[in-house]
Amino acid sequence: MHPGIHAAETPDKAAYIMASSGRVVTYRELNETSNQGAHLFRSLGLGLGGNIAIYMENNPAYLQICWAAHRAGLYYTCVSSHLTAEEVAFIVGDCGATVFITSEAMAEVAGEVTALMPGVETYLMVSHASAGYQSYDAEIAKFPTAPIADEYEGSDMLYSSGTTGRPKGIKIPLNGEPLGTQRSPIDVLGTVYGASETSIYLSPAPLYHAAPLRFNMGMLKKGGTCIVMERFDPESALDMIQRYKATHSQWVPTMFVRMLKMPAEIRAKYDISSLQIAIHAAAPCPVDIKQQMIDWWGPILFEYYAGTEANGFCAINSAEWLRHRGSVGRAMYGVVHIVDDDGVEQPVGSPGSIYFSDGPEFTYHNDPERTAESRNDRGWSTLGDVGYQDEDGFLYLTDRKSFMIISGGVNIYPQEIENLLVGHPKIMDVAVIGVPDPDFGEAVRAVVQLIDHNQAGPDVEAEILEFAKAHLSTIKCLRKVDFEVQLPRHDNGKLYKRLIKDRYWGRHDTRIV
Repeated sequence: MHPGIHAAETPDKAAYIMASSGRVVTYRELNETSNQGAHLFRSLGLGLGGNIAIYMENNPAYLQICWAAHRAGLYYTCVSSHLTAEEVAFIVGDCGATVFITSEAMAEVAGEVTALMPGVETYLMVSHASAGYQSYDAEIAKFPTAPIADEYEGSDMLYSSGTTGRPKGIKIPLNGEPLGTQRSPIDVLGTVYGASETSIYLSPAPLYHAAPLRFNMGMLKKGGTCIVMERFDPESALDMIQRYKATHSQWVPTMFVRMLKMPAEIRAKYDISSLQIAIHAAAPCPVDIKQQMIDWWGPILFEYYAGTEANGFCAINSAEWLRHRGSVGRAMYGVVHIVDDDGVEQPVGSPGSIYFSDGPEFTYHNDPERTAESRNDRGWSTLGDVGYQDEDGFLYLTDRKSFMIISGGVNIYPQEIENLLVGHPKIMDVAVIGVPDPDFGEAVRAVVQLIDHNQAGPDVEAEILEFAKAHLSTIKCLRKVDFEVQLPRHDNGKLYKRLIKDRYWGRHDTRIV
């Protein structure tokens, strides 16, 4: 299925609605504008496997452009709207895009970046174009609204968020399948989450991130309606569920935290009874936070574990989670293996690096070294996470291997400590890192974002240290708490922990930096 089919059957149905503005894009408009965009890309010499880059905030044109590229059999690289000109230029140059599309809202960086991307041949800007750019709207208006003659399945080509280093481009092969061919090993939206043409999907996250982009594109294949939030706000999200009677939604744990920290009377204002499926992923969800969400929303939470690399997929529903608290699920495609540093598979309950076998292939674009590092000698691939399985095959995440703290020869996983501290009533967000220590090599430290930063000081630090001491073994206990107004957390829920570590380790010769 694809929007062209739905446009023929239900042309006036809303394909998606922009939450703040209320702007409705029907299936007819989505189909016609994406057809025009596909013609434009062909006129620019882009055939199967060509690449465009999109650097925009969430706006009505975003999914139209993605569908134009997708039905033309192109790769479309969606770039974070928060990046600097140099960061944008690196990704665009690395992916090999010859067409760069941006928006008026990005005009400042868009003006800087043109001098940094010699490989780009065409610069386009939606709506009114600034100097150096052509109007995307004016250009597609020159072309017919009928489909191009050679429609193929395209694919996103996204870059890792760079939380532990330079972003990596994830490239999945394009083989010239006809438009509408299912490329995933399973129909996740339909089989796992029951999505159909009657579904109303709330999308509160940026479209440049893998999960929101793929879920929106998938829902439009199904013929449902997407409610796309321009930016996340906890109360507005509840309002959107009530207003549009959303049936499906997709979240990251930090969004749950922010909603739960709202006053009870605000949370109680909204009717969310229409919501049937609340999907979450991208970062481990603290057990207490997830339990509170199930208590509030009911057993409608569905968690999954996967990466942009799509090398495997684990999933778990609320009923299963209540029997396996803390798990991210069992593999639905790909086979999970837990191995130690010597490549030996570990028994039930023993942690190690998480690998998938028998899953789809991927490569890190222009980076054979990192591609090789993601595989072991058996060809299994890893995302760099550490975890274990229980006797029923349910997977539990411990942390990312690169975030592990070694203090006095003992391995400490920060995620456990972070999951505890985020439950403290005064804490909005937290990062736990290892900092240089002359005696132990590394010492455990928390960098905390309070709900009210004005409370930061020795008294609250002592309170947090005592809270940790009451719940953690001595070796895991914090030595110190530092306070930040805002932690560098990506909109996709991932923490740029590398940026925090660099402040402490930048002048040290260490494996961490």
